[in-house]
Amino acid sequence: MEELFPELKPLGRNALRLHPRAGNPSYEDSSVGGPLRWPADEPWPWCAEDHYYDDGLEDATRHEAVVPMVPVVQLYAADAPDVPFPQGSDLLQVLWCPFNHGEEPAERCPLPQVHWRNAADVRCVLVTPPAPADALEGHVPIPCVVHPEQVTEYPDRDDIPQEVHNEIDDRLRRFEETAGWSYFYHLSAAPGTKVGGHPHGWNGPTTWLRCERCGQPIHHLLTVACDEFDGESWRTWLPVEDRPDDDSGPEIYLSRSERAEAAHNPPGLMVSGGGSVYLFECRSCPDRPVEHLFYLN
Repeated sequence: MEELFPELKPLGRNALRLHPRAGNPSYEDSSVGGPLRWPADEPWPWCAEDHYYDDGLEDATRHEAVVPMVPVVQLYAADAPDVPFPQGSDLLQVLWCPFNHGEEPAERCPLPQVHWRNAADVRCVLVTPPAPADALEGHVPIPCVVHPEQVTEYPDRDDIPQEVHNEIDDRLRRFEETAGWSYFYHLSAAPGTKVGGHPHGWNGPTTWLRCERCGQPIHHLLTVACDEFDGESWRTWLPVEDRPDDDSGPEIYLSRSERAEAAHNPPGLMVSGGGSVYLFECRSCPDRPVEHLFYLN
């Protein structure tokens, strides 16, 4: 991309695709949905805020119980080259309430929490509690090991600065027509659960997002997605290890390949009808506050 469109080079960002696969991780592993290295002397987080049973319904039933948060992502710095961990930390932990939150039905999603810590400080580990028995289906990830892959991404069209957009638009359109590739699906931002990089599948620009405290731009920290690829993006983003031996084309997405089917959504997530939860952090504030947004892909 940078050889064909050098104007995009300053916009490139490193992202870490996690590639979750069903497994049996321990608290010593980076994982999706696995047990956390949580200090025994620190209370497990519980959710006491208003939350709902139903996905995107006006008459959603309120869930009144206080429930334990469930593990979503644990990432050790050793598995995460170029991820900017806060000074003194080498472990990222993300949990969420497995019920939906939010005033507007279309925006309801799990409520996440982010914790950074130094793994060496956690000598005695609390046993990760089980998820609530009545948690919403598809809101509790199946434990998965991860296979981190670092990639370089470029912003979706809506996030390309106008002056760059004007410079490359005609060339990019001709390239797409000639090569048969889509910039959005194949060449810009990776789909799936990932850390850093550019948000994928977003509806509109993200450059307007600002920290509610200091007003500075916020950065994409994590996407938790229900699909690792779709009917178009598999052509460049489905790992070769997960493709059938005969590379059977579009049938990969149509579940004709057991390998591809196993790689499609290993954590079994189906948040609010199939959307992604995006976490953004402010690196200007000392405590790096996190905001989350939901988009139905």
